[in-house]
Amino acid sequence: MAPQPRFRNDAVTPDPATGKHPVDETLPPLKMFTSGLQHVAAMYAGVVAPPMVVGPAVGLTPKETAFLIGASLFTAGLATLLQTLGFWKVGARLPFVNGVSFAGVTPMIAIGKDRGHEGMAVIFGAVIVASVLGFVLAPYFSRLLRFFPPVVTGTVITLIGVSLLPVAFRWAQGGNAAAHDYGSTKNIGMAALTLVIVLALRRLLRGFLQQIAILLGLVVGTLIAVPFGMTSLDAIRGADAVGFPTPFHFGAPHFEAAAIVSMCIVMLVCMTESTADMLALGKIVGRPADERTIEGGLRADTLGSAISPLFNGFMASAFAQNIGLVAMTKVRSRFVVATGGGILILLGLCPVAASVIALVPLPVLGGAGIVLFGSVAASGIQTLSTAALEQGENALIVAAALGIGLIPIAAPTFYDAFPENVRVVLDSGISTGCVVAIVLNLAFNHLGRKASSEESAVLAEPVVAAH
Repeated sequence: MAPQPRFRNDAVTPDPATGKHPVDETLPPLKMFTSGLQHVAAMYAGVVAPPMVVGPAVGLTPKETAFLIGASLFTAGLATLLQTLGFWKVGARLPFVNGVSFAGVTPMIAIGKDRGHEGMAVIFGAVIVASVLGFVLAPYFSRLLRFFPPVVTGTVITLIGVSLLPVAFRWAQGGNAAAHDYGSTKNIGMAALTLVIVLALRRLLRGFLQQIAILLGLVVGTLIAVPFGMTSLDAIRGADAVGFPTPFHFGAPHFEAAAIVSMCIVMLVCMTESTADMLALGKIVGRPADERTIEGGLRADTLGSAISPLFNGFMASAFAQNIGLVAMTKVRSRFVVATGGGILILLGLCPVAASVIALVPLPVLGGAGIVLFGSVAASGIQTLSTAALEQGENALIVAAALGIGLIPIAAPTFYDAFPENVRVVLDSGISTGCVVAIVLNLAFNHLGRKASSEESAVLAEPVVAAH
């Protein structure tokens, strides 16, 4: 008898009628557009947040910061198309969303603080060099796949979901901690109402409408928020109808050694997180990510990041929140996410259209985010259930990796006394938890230990298989 797959979502049989895996299927145009728009709504706040923070810190005017936001949307769309459609050996060809990495915000502020256009040129120069280096390293980095058995991937996927939940909580409170109504009962109440609406829609609707329950919940929540004064049309009134991110708008890139080193560290962090995200998404869609998939995905990340500064964008990496959307809706088609990438490009070229998405109040987005990000954590727990925690020291590995990975979430100031470049890594709970899980798995399950053949197979088997 053929061996049964180790994971319930480890593989999905192609559709007998089309011969295509669900990841490669195209959907009807309306379903493609609305499902793609749902992905854009889920990631929008994450894409615009870094330029909103970096722009003022560097010394840009509000108009220049708005330009930077449009450029970030445009380049996120380009990077997403590279991931989903791909060419040659570039692209994971999974429903994988790419956008501006928040991991680079702190070092970019340190590089360009109060330096204006010169600071932006130095940031872009460092991003280009780090991205080219990452592209060269992608095939070697992907060979680390064997160090990701279920005990490691389950821990990292759980950390991804848990690390994202505080983002949803901040959105639910209002997003801006300096605002007078941050954490108000009105904001939290709106988030709670949106959460209830999303859950009710998922329970009551069927078929396609059930799959876009998140998008419908955001629309309903926004409409309810209007009479409470939680939405503003100011962004639409001040937005231009058309705007193209002029190449090198802030000047030709400058190259400074210290800035390049900082962004190279950020690139390694992003590559680690993207690898974990691809493993998680591969399990969810039923197409396990093998070494070739990881290599293509990392190449898309790094190529997208290298192109991004040309159009005044920042480093691009995976958006884990959209993995939760795939897990929840069960819409696995990469062409849906590619449609979302196309929408992002149009939003970058049409600021007034981008501002319509911005009408969704953050408390409404926070209520939906709780479901999205919780779905990722649930996928990690499902993976851990297959990791033979009763054997060897696997339970200890999970306990230590989760504990250390949760430090930046539970105690955000824990590493404040450490050097800035070191904090780039330590402040990412996903990266630190991943490294700890890998090291402990090697120490307990491989080095200096002779296990039985059956036990070794369980402990060392990678979470993925070639396809």
